[in-house]
Amino acid sequence: MADARSTPTPVSPEEGAPRSSRPRVGPMLGVAATILVGFGLFTFFYADGASYLTDAPEACVNCHVMRPHFASWQKSSHHAVAVCNDCHTPAGFVGKWSTKATSGLAHAWAFTTGRFPDEIHIHPASLALTERACAKCHAEIVESMGHGGRPAEDRPCARCHAGVGHS
Repeated sequence: MADARSTPTPVSPEEGAPRSSRPRVGPMLGVAATILVGFGLFTFFYADGASYLTDAPEACVNCHVMRPHFASWQKSSHHAVAVCNDCHTPAGFVGKWSTKATSGLAHAWAFTTGRFPDEIHIHPASLALTERACAKCHAEIVESMGHGGRPAEDRPCARCHAGVGHS
């Protein structure tokens, strides 16, 4: 009876090629991750990404399509009492930063790929968020209008007061 340890075990076709000739996925994933992180860091610094971590309205004008909105906000009645994040992100840490992150990634993708209109318009979800901000800051007025402390679905604040935040 032969010792099982002394005879080599053949590699069958079902088991695949010997380990040395298999492609190494780990190093390829490492290289791909390094390239992705490198491009991400380059884009973050090139686009002055750190400025978006603040509440400074000047960060919004890093993108040229926002310049008219920034200029109109400077002339608006809200200039002295509200910054962009007050109206365009929800209150609270998680809501604010998750909105900034998702919006930031969408904006970064749009500007990197060039897929954005020259004249931007607010999206419905962002408009709803802004409407909630109006109702929060102007709760007494909204309550007195019989809306239960929130804007009426059929009469959004921006319909009559479109030029308030951005004149």
